[in-house]
Amino acid sequence: MAEREIEKKLVDGVRKLGGRAYKFVSPGNDGVPDRIVVLPGRVPKFIELKTETGRLSSLQNVQIKKLKDLGQDVRVLYGLEDVKRFLEEIQNGI
Repeated sequence: MAEREIEKKLVDGVRKLGGRAYKFVSPGNDGVPDRIVVLPGRVPKFIELKTETGRLSSLQNVQIKKLKDLGQDVRVLYGLEDVKRFLEEIQNGI
């Protein structure tokens, strides 16, 4: 499954749960995660999506570390099964 299809499943799933999965674009900051998931009354989550065999670039690793060092919840989801698990997690309040 292509990364854009996986991304669509995430966006649709989050919307069904009453939230939004905003596309994250930060000019001058290449390598930031793909999406910021925002749910009512919850802390935002930064999501990087990959295919099951995808790999993070060194720049993506740097950006993820920067966000985690700031205390942010950053997830890397590999494939549709990881997206499904993440959606179940947020549905259950985790």
